[in-house]
Amino acid sequence: MNNKIAELAEESINIELNVSEIYFLFHTLFTDDSTFWSELALEEQHHATLIRSGIELFEPVGAFPHKMLSCDLPLLKETNVKLNSIFEQLKKINPSREEAFNTALDIENSAGELHFQNFQSKTSLSSFEKTFRQLNENDKDHAERILAYMKENNIPEQAHQ
Repeated sequence: MNNKIAELAEESINIELNVSEIYFLFHTLFTDDSTFWSELALEEQHHATLIRSGIELFEPVGAFPHKMLSCDLPLLKETNVKLNSIFEQLKKINPSREEAFNTALDIENSAGELHFQNFQSKTSLSSFEKTFRQLNENDKDHAERILAYMKENNIPEQAHQ
């Protein structure tokens, strides 16, 4: 496997796992919303598993959908550093429920998450890409789900960067 693809995949996997870790933290902090957070956390882990399985199974035969990965390695690394920092900060400050939801919105609108979502929304796909999309269909658009949950539960949305 090409070293660049391996690095892109590993950083992408780390993004998904780092986001999952943040959502599991929210799961433990906010018992009223624990089911919601655990579902999102598990879906992020599923994204990581999809990427890892795809690399292992499809890359050796040249069929991995590279469009699923961002090609900006420095941005992926920077995103992981930011996610780790966010996680450490959240553990220290014990965020409010509103801060947790708004942090999740910011995360879901970040470059790494948007790239994965853009792949999910793409219309012309190869048969392998369609397989990946079908496997991940239930995990689509976390930002939309977070916003809907916030509205249903009267959690104010803050201006996002």
